[in-house]
Amino acid sequence: MEYNIDEFQTIVDKLLESVPKDIKSKIENVEFIVLEKPTLRQMSNHKGLILLGLYEGVPLMKRGRSYNAVLPDRIYLFMNPILYVADIEKVNITEKIKTVLLHEIGHYFGLSEEELRNLGMF
Repeated sequence: MEYNIDEFQTIVDKLLESVPKDIKSKIENVEFIVLEKPTLRQMSNHKGLILLGLYEGVPLMKRGRSYNAVLPDRIYLFMNPILYVADIEKVNITEKIKTVLLHEIGHYFGLSEEELRNLGMF
């Protein structure tokens, strides 16, 4: 199925609304951004991978008392790669977006790739 960026954003917004309150209440100073695909700069540290999402910022666990007056962290979701991988894996697009979204939120909370894999959030 074809999606435009507005339709994709609507799915992301609905999934964000469904994040449990105890988790959502701890998410502060974060922007959620949908792009069609990652930029070359975003890809530079992820050579050889299909980049579905990306967290940029200071993880919650590493924020100290001096963390204030800073620009928001960013969680990017990349529409075209997510659609591509969902099609290859034959999974529901909403479920794939949810997995990527929760994976990146996990990075916000300070979880590593290995920890996320162990939780089934790859």
